Amino acid sequence: MAKRKPAAKKKNKPIRPGRWLLRRAGVVLGGIVVLLVVIISLYAFVNPPTTPYIVSEGRRLGGVDREWVDMDQIAPVMARSVVAAEDANYCLHWGFDMSAIRAAIEAGSNRGASTISQQVVKNVFLWHGRSWLRKALEAGITPAVEAVWSKRRLLEIYLNMVEFDAGVFGVEAAARHYFGVSAADLSDQQAALLAAILPDPKDRSASNPSAFVQRRAAAIRSGAATIRADGRDDCFES
Repeated sequence: MAKRKPAAKKKNKPIRPGRWLLRRAGVVLGGIVVLLVVIISLYAFVNPPTTPYIVSEGRRLGGVDREWVDMDQIAPVMARSVVAAEDANYCLHWGFDMSAIRAAIEAGSNRGASTISQQVVKNVFLWHGRSWLRKALEAGITPAVEAVWSKRRLLEIYLNMVEFDAGVFGVEAAARHYFGVSAADLSDQQAALLAAILPDPKDRSASNPSAFVQRRAAAIRSGAATIRADGRDDCFES
């Protein structure tokens, strides 16, 4: 009886360094995506404790003035005012205002193209400063946030995170800082002035407004009334 030849041992193929790195990168990227989805889902109900920019400013200034208030504790005119100032089509888009983007491109500027949704994503999840990487991440995260959070929730987070003066974050701190009132008691004019100093709060004042800020506040007050009249506040009004 012929003896069987022993089976040849299979040689383990060496793992190429490039392929190993790609696998590791894929695992890391997948983990980041999962973590991001979890955080986005959590923030639909839980208030973000802070942002990278607030932390940075807190270290630079030795502290910040900030107090979270729910949307029910903010004068409705304040929400309409920031929408009129920063994103008049807020209730009509899914995170990107394509008409504003086209207009900004034609004008050779990116000012006015960034929606409130994009600003929330930048403030809560990313960093300030201009770079293609940040814009790409912002473009990827914004639709996910729009899909999970309501428009009212998005605006609530925006109003509690936006900067109104050096170290003054959120509408409650801003209302007390400039006018000595709570966010719930802001008048139409005070709300318009607060919205008018955006997006350049460190060089503008709501309590001592320049002629430019006064003109801008007047336009915002009119815009806020128009938004209320034509129903463009339906997505965030209770």
